[in-house]
Parts: sequence; structure tokens; C-alpha cells
Amino acid sequence: MNRIKHIYACFHAHKQWFFMLMLTNLLFIFFAWLAYPETFNVLVSLMVVFTLAIISVSVFQIIRKERRIEAAFEDFLLEPNEANEEMLCRVSPKTHWSFIRRIGNVLRSHQEERNQQVLELADYENYIEGWVHEMKKPLSLMTLVLDNRSDEMSPLVRQRMLHVRDQIRGDVERILYYARLGAAHKDYLFESIPILAFCKRTIVDYQTLLDESGFQIQFKGEEMEILSDRKGLAFIIEQVIANSTKHVTLNQDDPLITFETVNDENRDQTILHIRDNGPGVSGEDLPFIFDKGFTGGRGAYTRQATGMGLFLVSKMADDLAIQLEATSEPGSGLTLSLKFPNVKT
Repeated sequence: MNRIKHIYACFHAHKQWFFMLMLTNLLFIFFAWLAYPETFNVLVSLMVVFTLAIISVSVFQIIRKERRIEAAFEDFLLEPNEANEEMLCRVSPKTHWSFIRRIGNVLRSHQEERNQQVLELADYENYIEGWVHEMKKPLSLMTLVLDNRSDEMSPLVRQRMLHVRDQIRGDVERILYYARLGAAHKDYLFESIPILAFCKRTIVDYQTLLDESGFQIQFKGEEMEILSDRKGLAFIIEQVIANSTKHVTLNQDDPLITFETVNDENRDQTILHIRDNGPGVSGEDLPFIFDKGFTGGRGAYTRQATGMGLFLVSKMADDLAIQLEATSEPGSGLTLSLKFPNVKT
């Protein structure tokens, strides 16, 4: 089938020459009929056979040359250096050489710019990761002071300091995970985790943020075992909690976050619903809340909305094979459902 397509493409590309050949044959056939009527049939037969042979050889040579050009062109596109450029010129018609050389100059220029951008991006990522690790030092010092000098400050000041510390720590973790998104190797360790107990331990680090916003925590459902990576899953839960605390409305009565487990036997999966009773998300914004940088209507509730938290949650969920689903209505809160496939261990 491919051979037939090649032959058809060859005829189509050089149809004017084949058409001129057929016209020439018709002219000579007419001359043969006038000059040699007694041997006309023999001459026409020989002419037809010779023409078909010429066409067959020409098509074979054209296809062979086009394959060489195609191979040289692929090499040139993959690596547009001067050696591949010369090889492409060698197998191409001379009328195309100027175009090939111009294309080569443009491709090499773009390649140099891309290589420079890759180097700059790598330097930037290294700087960000280094900055994040440096930021952990003052955070550790702040924690040490808050733990050992709490009697020297008022409870209100200590509460506010803990709140600020946890906010900074959450921002630092987001930056670090964002910098690691493009890493080729990720050190995930999948193990069996009791999901509700794990959620209870995870929210301890965010207790000051929850207390500052007046959030209550509620757990529903039975304890269930899921298979996941502890660090990655903790990051998802922390970002969901941080998202709820950022979007709590002013003077909201009894803010609440609910963790609920459900066993979906039909789809053979365990579901963790994390639900808040905040402002919710409008129907037109809901499909885009996991997009990078998207804040939508919810951004109006707080200046802290960056659109990065749920974006990183969706990326981490993809890495951990967690199906993520969001449901909401304005004024009724947001529910994020984490769906874990049941894996037999």
C-alpha cells in the first residue's frame, strides 16, 4: 500500500513531465502512421514498451532519490549542524541549496537560544532550591525560639508567630514541590497507609492556621487502608487545608473541614472526601481550579490567592495515580475527592 502511495505521489509531483512525454509519443505515433503505414503496429508497440520502461526506471530513480532526501532531511531537522546541512544539499536539487542554507541558519540560531534558555532555567531552578533550603534555617530557628521562649511572650503573640511560621513553611514547601515537578527521578515510596489516622497526624502541623481561622475538623466514615507515598499525600492534604483557610470568608460562622472515607466497590476504589463550608466555587470557575495560576471569582475573597496550591495538588495526584475530582456550588463550600485504586499487596 505504501509503495502504491509513493508511486502515485511521484506521478502527481512530476505530472507535467509525464504529460509532455505522452504528448511526444502521440506526435511520433502520428508521424509513424504517415511515414511507415505497413510497419505502424510494430513501431507503436515498440514505442509503448520503451515508454513504459523509461517511466518505470524514472519512477524508481525518483522514489529512491526522494527517500535519500527524506532521510537526510530528518537528520537535518534532528541536528541542524553544518555537516547534516551539506549532506542534505548533496542529495537535493541545486535550486534548493539557498533555501536549505537559510533554514539551517535559522534553526541553528533558535537552537542556540533554546540551549541558553535551558541553562538559564537550570540555574534558576538551582537557585530556587538553594533559597528554599536556606529559608528552612530561619524557620527552624523560629521554631526553636517559640518552643523554648514561649514563657517570655504573650499567648496572643505566640499564636500569631506560630501562624506566620506555618504560612511561611507552607509557601516554602509549595516552591520546593514546584521546582521538583520537572525532575526526571522522583523518590516516591508507596506503602499501606490508614487514611483517616494519617489525616489526623498531618493536620497537626497546620493546627495554628486552623485555629487562627477558627476551623473545626470533623472525621466521618470507617478507617481504610490505601497505597500511596506519605510525603506526597501529606503535601496534598496540607495544600487542601491551606486552600480552605485562605478562602474562608470574613465573619463566617463555624468554619468546618470534614474528612470522609467511602468505599466504592463498583469501581474498586477508596475515596477520601475533603469538604469545607466556605464560599464555594461558581460553575464557570470549577473546571479550571486546577489550572496553573487560575484564581477566578474566589480570588476576590482574599489577596492571598495565587492559583498555585490546587495546581500543585493536581500534579502530585497525577504522580501518585490519585484521581482528583472537585464539586462545589457558590455558598456551599468546596469538596475535593481523592480516589485511590484498591491495590492488593
